[in-house]
Amino acid sequence: MGIATIDFATPWAFAFLAPLALWLLWRRRRRPPALLHARADLLAAGPRRGRWAARATLLLRIIVIVAAVTALARPRAGARAETIRGDGISIVLALDLSSSMLAEDFQPDNRLEVAKETIKEFISGRQVDEVGLVAFAGEALTQVPLTLDYPVLLAAVENLQPGQLEDGTAIGTGLITATNRLRGARGRSRVIVLLTDGENNRGTIDPRTAAQAAAALGMRVYTIGVGSEGVAPVPVGRGVFGLRYENRPVRIDEVLLEDVARQTGGRYFRARDAQALRRIYEQIDALERTPLRATRYVRFTELYLWPLALAAAALLAELLLLWRRGPLP
Repeated sequence: MGIATIDFATPWAFAFLAPLALWLLWRRRRRPPALLHARADLLAAGPRRGRWAARATLLLRIIVIVAAVTALARPRAGARAETIRGDGISIVLALDLSSSMLAEDFQPDNRLEVAKETIKEFISGRQVDEVGLVAFAGEALTQVPLTLDYPVLLAAVENLQPGQLEDGTAIGTGLITATNRLRGARGRSRVIVLLTDGENNRGTIDPRTAAQAAAALGMRVYTIGVGSEGVAPVPVGRGVFGLRYENRPVRIDEVLLEDVARQTGGRYFRARDAQALRRIYEQIDALERTPLRATRYVRFTELYLWPLALAAAALLAELLLLWRRGPLP
């Protein structure tokens, strides 16, 4: 595991300290005059107190300048490449974005929002797993290729909405797109998790043919059918007050999803509510893990606020010190 390092985004800012260093050097070599401070009130308070106040003011002013320049240089941690080793898997999450995913039979929200929250929880639990994201409806699109950059994945999942792709449910197209993304994975354990709420009705690729391709490449496919039993309120258009819903039968081609999973050595799961969906992802989380070595790029963490806060505190202390001594001359 790599070690956190600190560097500066604008190190040239430290050049502003050169005049301060030269002035301090000149001041040190110059023999101080008999009077260290020109303030009459400090003289009245006694030479020792006047010397202390003058030195404290000088020290605080130096802290203000040095801390402000350090903040300007923008210290930061991270932004390094590190090689990580662990028992991980390479996994592509394929998510159905068809309009039927807006059906409101998963409390406290619709199917899509519950699925997104569950997927985000799943991603947040990763440490050494390469994860990719594919969205499909009437067509399929890779949202994020395999990566260890989990914040990017979480943002991509959050941004998924119906209407981004042509409507429909092209399960075969989504599966083959995920398979292509997984072909170059370095881990020996390569997994696709495909979530849908309907029947294959679009696309030119048969889901079973796509499953055969995945199996030939040594990939396991875990399929998830989401939807309650019976009927569910499904959006059918827009009205004056927003989406219009109608109760429609829940149709999931479970035979197809079972065949796809079985051909690849995976499993089919049925999620009838939000709790069941979360339990399914927990089960998938317990997949067999194999050694994986990968390079992770860690983003910068800006640290300039700390020296900036120090500069502000020192400036405030100097102003308070001067205020206690009376009005400025």
